[in-house]
Amino acid sequence: MSEIGNIQWFPGHMTKTRRLIEADLRLVDAVVEVIDARIPESSRNPIIDELCAGKPRVMLMNKCDVADENATERWRRYYEKRGYCVIVCDCRSGKGINKFVPAVKKQLSELIERRKSRGMIGKALRLMVVGIPNVGKSSFINRMANSKRTKVADRPGVTRGKQWVTIDKDVELLDMPGILWHKFDDKEAAKKLAFTGAIKDNVLDTSALAQALGELLMSRFPKLIKARYGISGEENVLVEIAKKRGMLVSGGEPDTERAAITLLDEFRGGKIGRITLDEPPHYKESADEHTS
Repeated sequence: MSEIGNIQWFPGHMTKTRRLIEADLRLVDAVVEVIDARIPESSRNPIIDELCAGKPRVMLMNKCDVADENATERWRRYYEKRGYCVIVCDCRSGKGINKFVPAVKKQLSELIERRKSRGMIGKALRLMVVGIPNVGKSSFINRMANSKRTKVADRPGVTRGKQWVTIDKDVELLDMPGILWHKFDDKEAAKKLAFTGAIKDNVLDTSALAQALGELLMSRFPKLIKARYGISGEENVLVEIAKKRGMLVSGGEPDTERAAITLLDEFRGGKIGRITLDEPPHYKESADEHTS
């Protein structure tokens, strides 16, 4: 696959976010982790497990509408076997969101009963919402609050400060800014994060990024990309897309920069098809089932 350069991105507010999470964990009853269903494992920051150890966890597999359904189901079972309460959803359309509050109350039923026995009636459950940039945390909170209380944009790094949002009398959410790694040791995961827009495009070479994505899609999902663009796969992917879409510069040369932007935008918007880049752990899952 084409190289897209060394991906390292750790702006100052990421360090600040880590400190905020560490400081505010004592204020919450559980942690809600939002991940991207197209890259379930690659969109999980391992530091969140470290920071939130000991707190009940709810996992939202967001953007399920642009992920492969079978892969999403297998990932859901995988995470549930590891003790997570998992909700498959699409926060922009609202699909699956109605399951959130009942699932949280079930997950925290012992805490709720304990509070009742102590006469603490009406005390709201407080939940911290975490995840990497651009996985849909703000879309989730806006959907739950039925408002536009948090800024939503299809780019990372929009939510910069923490804020409490009341979604009903029983549940309050603490929205935290997205937190990325300080270093990407897994180059393949870094590429997938870049493909889905979790890393700002302006720190990357767009053409190289799109070329790498095109090669990956042609390798793993050839029918989808050929059907979308009417290409053969015999030439450079961006060159073929530019020719098919009539993206030409002076002299009739293919405008691969326009083709690159088109490919990235259409992949991220689900227009190429429902694609999951992280392969579900077939072996691990079957091994677990035999030993459980």
